[in-house]
Amino acid sequence: MDSSSLRERQKERRRARIYSVALDLFKRGGFQATTATDIARASNVSRGTFFNYYPYKEAVLLDYGSEVMDRLRDKAEARLKEGVPPLTVLYEIWDELAEENGRERDLFPPLAYEVLNPNPERARTAYQALPLSKVIELILKPLHQAGQIRGDLSLQRISNLIADTYLMVALRWSAYGTDRTLQEETRLALNLLLEGALRREGPPRTS
Repeated sequence: MDSSSLRERQKERRRARIYSVALDLFKRGGFQATTATDIARASNVSRGTFFNYYPYKEAVLLDYGSEVMDRLRDKAEARLKEGVPPLTVLYEIWDELAEENGRERDLFPPLAYEVLNPNPERARTAYQALPLSKVIELILKPLHQAGQIRGDLSLQRISNLIADTYLMVALRWSAYGTDRTLQEETRLALNLLLEGALRREGPPRTS
């Protein structure tokens, strides 16, 4: 192995260690209470080294979110290949994401705020790291090809709207909470998106 390959592997191992330590500290002590100095010290690196790998603390969460998205995409692809109906897959992925975010409730708000960051470069980085809309688009594509999805909006826009709805519902739940679990809240939102808010059966009601 040449020296450049060895250095790259060492860098990868160091980044993995910093990521693992940071995530553990976030879960045990809370994201807001954990500083870059805390992470560097627990990882046995300097504060400057931490920032060489993660330019800001929230960037660690983007790696975490990216891992979640990769797992959901892999599951969606596998379930579709098994012949599971797309809407069933969508609900499975939706529930799994809500379960993950509900379990790691303290991590979701700072992760979601990165997507809404006023700094356009950071917001773009977060959007690319958390491609929920791309996973949804993958799931809905067979329905779109079969003409079972409305045609006045592009599949991409529909997927973006569904992903945005998840983001806002989960963010509100994480910040304020309700009597329902996050899975229940996000299911209600997804049902509303897919079925609409207006009653469709029977004649119009008159007063």
